[in-house]
Amino acid sequence: MKLSVVIVSYNVRRFVEQCLDSVHKASEGIETEVFVVDNASQDDTVEAIGKEYPWVRLIANDDNLGFARANNIAIRQSVGEYVLLLNPDTIVAEQTLRQTVDFMDAHPKAGGVGVRMHNADGTLAPESRRAIPTPWVSCLKMLGFTRRYYMSHLSWDEPGRIEVISGAFCLLRRKALDQIGLLDEDFFMYGEDIDLSFRLLKGGWENWYVPCDIVHFKGESTQKSTFRYVHVFYQAMLIFFRKHYSHLSVFYTLPVKMAIYFRAAIALIDIIRKKLHL
Repeated sequence: MKLSVVIVSYNVRRFVEQCLDSVHKASEGIETEVFVVDNASQDDTVEAIGKEYPWVRLIANDDNLGFARANNIAIRQSVGEYVLLLNPDTIVAEQTLRQTVDFMDAHPKAGGVGVRMHNADGTLAPESRRAIPTPWVSCLKMLGFTRRYYMSHLSWDEPGRIEVISGAFCLLRRKALDQIGLLDEDFFMYGEDIDLSFRLLKGGWENWYVPCDIVHFKGESTQKSTFRYVHVFYQAMLIFFRKHYSHLSVFYTLPVKMAIYFRAAIALIDIIRKKLHL
């Protein structure tokens, strides 16, 4: 088996259906297996996929296990040489799977590949290429200086080495996963792609951006104007920071921790303000 595609869904039937349609077309000529792991959706996602997509290996969880755990369930059952983690709110261009698989074949040191992501309005998504959020890079980003974080020096039209591969489309080499391990299940949602990318680099692998296209209807599978979103998102930032940078002196760590708590507080205040129509 050449390719295993893993899609985790949660209450996004319309999006996961169009995602599957695009994957089915883009995977023609590639020996592919497709998993959908549903995290206890309250809509009719499970019934619809079971009826309309018999070629999909459907895993229906009884509870919402989060992104990392759900992906790991399917990865452990998959057999492909490459594993693609794909968001349900994406549409894959017809040549993207073939071109990214060919790139991995031609670059044996590549542990993972990300692609050129387009927002729903057609604009390029800067998170297609990202740097590891070291304390310095994180501080710059929180101050509004994002050029380093989004690796803006890279061309959009040429392959390039990057540090972080977006979890929206993350093509991984099985051999690399066998070496570094699967997604860290301490992350419920958000941050697990940064952690996995960092571990690939630490394991001696390369992370690449290639100019192949997908559309990402960013955030359609999450409700960002909720207290739970703020908690999960900023908790992921703290988990990553504690895991990889706790060895640094308080001189470096305290400003970043304070900035994370400050940004979380601002986000919560904004939610409250909107709910009260202030």
